[in-house]
Amino acid sequence: MRHGRSVLALVLTLVVVSGGLVVTAGSPAQAAVSCSGTVTYSRTYGPGELTIFYNTSNGGTNSACFYHKGAAYGVAAPTYVRAYRCTERSGEGQPCTIAVSSSADSGNYAYYAGPRGVTGTANYCVAAIGYIDWQGYRYQISSGRQGC
Repeated sequence: MRHGRSVLALVLTLVVVSGGLVVTAGSPAQAAVSCSGTVTYSRTYGPGELTIFYNTSNGGTNSACFYHKGAAYGVAAPTYVRAYRCTERSGEGQPCTIAVSSSADSGNYAYYAGPRGVTGTANYCVAAIGYIDWQGYRYQISSGRQGC
């Protein structure tokens, strides 16, 4: 029966990955995420804004979205976002040692990329990265550890 259990764990992991989150076998179920909740981080750089949201569901759920701003709003451009749960529980703004990563949302979007998120974030730091390629330049924002 060991083999059957391993196959089931792999299938569950693949189902979760296709839903936008990467988890290891044995991790708690991942929840749907949205670009809503309490804003825990927001930074604008050029025509883009990276925002991280938090809500208390599923042991804490953080999601990230990367929005088009100003002249880029409503104009399709390569846009990307990804969220992480860090192993650290303190050290706001410092680099994140990744424990869990969402899948990336990357495409030619007119308004925003995301949401992408991770659960089980209560008492852990989270981080996100996002960018927009606009007029020959990549405007990238990396949050560092947040919500610690």
